[in-house]
Amino acid sequence: MSAITHIGTVLVTVADQDEALAFWQELGFEIRVDGPFGAGGRWLEIAPPGGQTSIALVPRVEGSTAGAEVSFATSDAEADHAALLGRGVDVDPELIRMGDSVPPMFTFRDPDGNPFRVVERS
Repeated sequence: MSAITHIGTVLVTVADQDEALAFWQELGFEIRVDGPFGAGGRWLEIAPPGGQTSIALVPRVEGSTAGAEVSFATSDAEADHAALLGRGVDVDPELIRMGDSVPPMFTFRDPDGNPFRVVERS
């Protein structure tokens, strides 16, 4: 997985994206991405000014509890995906591709079942 360069985003589930955004903006965080995601969803990323790692405020799925997921940034999602598959890691069978506005990505799980996402970033 030599293409991974840093922790890109930590996904945090929230009950209300606008309420969560207001909270973080009061703490000085700025919006990095606010746009459509998938079928009718919203992708909202914030970060401290000048920060390299961002927080994605992701809508909580009904019935689930609060949680977080680490997302690694990579320059080559396809190569990292193939490398993990080759090592026998519990990884999604295919890259997730949602169109030109969403970068390729995949999820893998550690031996305890914790999910980690790998997203191609330029």
